Amino acid sequence: MDIIVKGYLDRAENELILANANFSLSTTDEIKAKLGISLNKTFFNNVISESYYAIFYSAKAFLLSLGIKTEAPKEHKKIYEKFKKIIESKNLDKQLAEIYEEESIKAETLLKIFFDEKRNRGRFTYNINANANKPFAEVSIKNARFFTATIKYLIEKKQK
Repeated sequence: MDIIVKGYLDRAENELILANANFSLSTTDEIKAKLGISLNKTFFNNVISESYYAIFYSAKAFLLSLGIKTEAPKEHKKIYEKFKKIIESKNLDKQLAEIYEEESIKAETLLKIFFDEKRNRGRFTYNINANANKPFAEVSIKNARFFTATIKYLIEKKQK
């Protein structure tokens, strides 16, 4: 396997590991107590973001395995569009494209919230209970596991 492709698959795996760790940290009082973290603190936004990046790096690895390179600016959009086109043109599992789009939308929403909060520093414009993100985090991890495992399988199958 190409070293760059493997590098992006490794990055995807690392993001998935972090997503799982942050989910466990968010839901396990014993871990929080051991680390001196408030019991009401959660990291579900991180879980969603890390799940998205697992998917992003997997998609980038897949495209690179086909000889398709992408670069900034707007690399996330470029990767999604090229990935979706490859999926559709080769009649591969279209569910992968749907999962990527769903996670991309979540990540864009989180980035928008961050941008708005940074811009309006002193004004609290959103009243979001971090625990409300738990169901989204659960879905994100599930999608990222499926997506990354499938992409790894497709890349390895292509290498044989």
